[in-house]
Amino acid sequence: MAIGDLFEVEGTRDLYCLDTGLYGVPNYGAIYIYDTARPTVIETGTGRNHAVLLDALDELGIAKADLQNIVLTHIHLDHAGGAGFLAAECPNAEVFVHEIGAPFMAEPDQLVDGVKRVIGELWDYHRVPIPIPKDRITPLSDGDEIDLGEQGLDVIHVPGHATHQVAIYDEQSNALFTADEAGMWLPAHDLLTVTTPPTTFDLERNLNNLERLGDLTPTTLLYTHFGPRSADNALEAYGDLLADWVADIEAKREELDDVAVIEHFVSTADLSLALETPAGTEPTRMFVKGVFEYLDRTD
Repeated sequence: MAIGDLFEVEGTRDLYCLDTGLYGVPNYGAIYIYDTARPTVIETGTGRNHAVLLDALDELGIAKADLQNIVLTHIHLDHAGGAGFLAAECPNAEVFVHEIGAPFMAEPDQLVDGVKRVIGELWDYHRVPIPIPKDRITPLSDGDEIDLGEQGLDVIHVPGHATHQVAIYDEQSNALFTADEAGMWLPAHDLLTVTTPPTTFDLERNLNNLERLGDLTPTTLLYTHFGPRSADNALEAYGDLLADWVADIEAKREELDDVAVIEHFVSTADLSLALETPAGTEPTRMFVKGVFEYLDRTD
């Protein structure tokens, strides 16, 4: 797999995965495209990958005017930053996002300010989002369905990683878009790793959501970071990994001040070691801070 590669997802119907080259790294950021009666894009990347996404639509023979649905699992800009750019070129597409996040897609200034504060030098890989007209945004809530024409996608509110996050279930293919609720799967490194960002990460919610998603017994998990994998015991494994991560940070915080705790995990965490670039170290820094905020709220 290389940046810009587009491939059909095995075991699904009319579903394709695109490697966006998030943060300049292959096998790190995915966009999914349904080539169905109502063509649908799930996730849009940062906006820096806009041309790659348009090329993928061309490769599939989906005209800009024919795109019907732009679905965002949540409003973090590595997932949703490109939505306004895509909507501007695809005039007939509705943008679907959870109702908590919908106002920030119409007026993204506050969102941008928050992102800049927490992601450090990774901001260089982003673009300032284009606001989306309110009349083109469809707020989602738990239990909604997104129409693909021949089938629907079920919306599941999963507010553990972020309060404005949804997972998407393709019952026909028994495939689950996990957003970031099931962590990050980096196949190039055979690595399942955590994602616990500020400001609303909640361990208990995340663990409860993993149980709820597991009850669907999906065959395939579809990660934004990155790509499809067999479900096997991945949801249960992530729950264990997540609980251990929070416990390890809490324990280390009893020994060291917060700055030293952050630097300890930046130097030792799996993601930092797998990606010895800002793409690994800056997210790790952010994820430790997210656990700090969770621990402070629940102390």
